[in-house]
Amino acid sequence: MHDAAATGGRLSFADIGMKTVYNRIAGESVERLAALSDGIFAVAMTLLVLDLHAPARDAVHSERDLWRALCAMAPQLTTYMMSFLTLGIFWNGQQAQLNRFARTDRQLTWIHIGFLFSVSIMPFSTKLLSEFIVFRTALLCYWINILVFGALLYLSWFHAKRAGLLKEGMPADVGKAIDRRIVVGQALYAFGAALCVVNTYVSIAFIVLVQLNFAIAPRVRFLNRF
Repeated sequence: MHDAAATGGRLSFADIGMKTVYNRIAGESVERLAALSDGIFAVAMTLLVLDLHAPARDAVHSERDLWRALCAMAPQLTTYMMSFLTLGIFWNGQQAQLNRFARTDRQLTWIHIGFLFSVSIMPFSTKLLSEFIVFRTALLCYWINILVFGALLYLSWFHAKRAGLLKEGMPADVGKAIDRRIVVGQALYAFGAALCVVNTYVSIAFIVLVQLNFAIAPRVRFLNRF
C-alpha cells in the first residue's frame, strides 16, 4: 500500500512481476488436487444416499403395503444407482488424467475445481430427476450435469498436453485412448438424453447400460474399444 501511494497509486514493474511469478507457481501440486478431488467425490456419493428414506412405518401394515412402498421408491433407487455409477466413472476418468500429470498449473487447477463444482451439484440433479422422472426437463438437466463433466475433463487433457504438463515418455496411444473415451462417452450420453423424446424411462435405461459397460468393461472386442 505504501509503495503504491509513493508512486501515485500506480503499480510498479516489480509489483507486476511479483503477481506474474505467483500465477506461475500457484496450483502446481498434483497430490493436493487429487486429495481435494477424492474428498469432494466422497461427500457427493454420501449425499446421494442421504436422500433415500425407508417407507413410513405408519403407512405399512402388511407385506403387501411394504412391497407397494418399495415399488414407489423405484425412481429414487434407479437415479441413485445411476448417479453413483456416474460419479464412479468420472472419478476414474479424472484419476486416469491425474496419474499422468507431472505437475499442474494455475489454469489446470481451476479447470479441475470447475469439474469438482459439477460433482458437487450431482446430488441436486439426481434429486430433481428422481422427483420429476417423467419430465424431459429434469432429464435434460441431469444430462447437462454429465455434459459439463465430460467437457471439463476434455479441456483439462487438452490444456495439459498444450502446456507440457504430462509426464515424459507417455505412449501416444494412451492420450488417444483418453480422448476417445471422453468423446465416445459424451456422444453416447447425448444419444441417451435425446431418447427422452420417446420416453424418459427409455432414456434412463440406455444411460444405465452405457454406464454398466464403462464400469464393468466386458470382454467384448467391440465394446472394449470404448
